Amino acid sequence: MAAAVSLFTSASRFALVGACAAALWGGGNASWARDMREARPLEGADRVESVIALRELPVQGRRTYQAILDGGPFRYDKDGTVFGNRERLLPRERRGHYREYTVDTPGARNRGARRIVCGGPPRTPDACWYTADHYASFRKIMP
Repeated sequence: MAAAVSLFTSASRFALVGACAAALWGGGNASWARDMREARPLEGADRVESVIALRELPVQGRRTYQAILDGGPFRYDKDGTVFGNRERLLPRERRGHYREYTVDTPGARNRGARRIVCGGPPRTPDACWYTADHYASFRKIMP
């Protein structure tokens, strides 16, 4: 008897979840399943949600940002090179639109994970983004 009650409870939960899914995704047909298969991750501007004020950047980030506007000097050869946006977290633009710059990380033996990526002309970028986690997420810099 206990097994039957347990089975009934699981079946009831399953039915409830199915009913909720049907209500959310358009009734009793399987179109919701197709919609889920065809769902694409958000790209570009839809993925960049947060912002950071320039004054909130770490001091090394503020220095890098100023160096970008000044046209250098930069510490690393990779600074100012094209950023491909392969992660597709920034708005879609033509190849060459974005450039990456290293934000020094105190204590790091290499370039570290922090970067600023800017789009547009090198000394007068249209917009810049800060990443503290090597391109896993971006925050738009508000000057």
